[in-house]
Amino acid sequence: MDLLGCGLERGRLAGASVTAAASPRAVFTHVPPSPAGFPVRLEPLCEAHRDGLARAANDPAIWRWWPRDVVGTGWDAQFDWQLAEQRAGRWLLHTVFDCRDGEAGRIVGQTCYIDPRPVSGCVEIGGTWYAPQVQGTVINPACKLLMLGHAFTCGAERVELKTDARNAASRAAMEKMGASFEGIFRRHLPLHDGSWRDSAWYSVVRPEWEAVSAGLEARVARQMRAPS
Repeated sequence: MDLLGCGLERGRLAGASVTAAASPRAVFTHVPPSPAGFPVRLEPLCEAHRDGLARAANDPAIWRWWPRDVVGTGWDAQFDWQLAEQRAGRWLLHTVFDCRDGEAGRIVGQTCYIDPRPVSGCVEIGGTWYAPQVQGTVINPACKLLMLGHAFTCGAERVELKTDARNAASRAAMEKMGASFEGIFRRHLPLHDGSWRDSAWYSVVRPEWEAVSAGLEARVARQMRAPS
């Protein structure tokens, strides 16, 4: 059955079969183009995205729990750092386009693969933020469906997610998605105001992906059908 209304049979966006043997060595890459009619498109971060991301990021509320000060003049330093991390292979960054009003889309945020570990098949999805007007919409579950599905297609055995332990909204979103809570890393990251952040860690592992993907697909399909 075509759940998402964009020509895909159920499960095709979910990536690799959980019954297939995983590659002993994962090869993590950027997410490929999404199909026509899907609500988001993820593109590898590039210089051409700088200004569009700066406009989407220009709200201090987005960065309440962020380790770095990126509001206003801090954005260019953040963007330059991201490009350097991508060149070094430590981050695979994606610019998020909201395509609900047309295939060209508009820039509304970022989501990334962090610290890919090919030998163990582990990678983190993080560095995720969205402009306030798309928070709580289909954008986040659609991005997670693409990012998680592609990670498992690349050979992942474990996908990690983390957030500031005080960020109740982010933690609720991870739990709603079906990620498993694993615990708190105390005094894990220094913040730009001189304080320290405790990080809450979650994960999705390969045997769980079938159920998690089914839930995400159902949410995306339901929200795509809902009147705007």
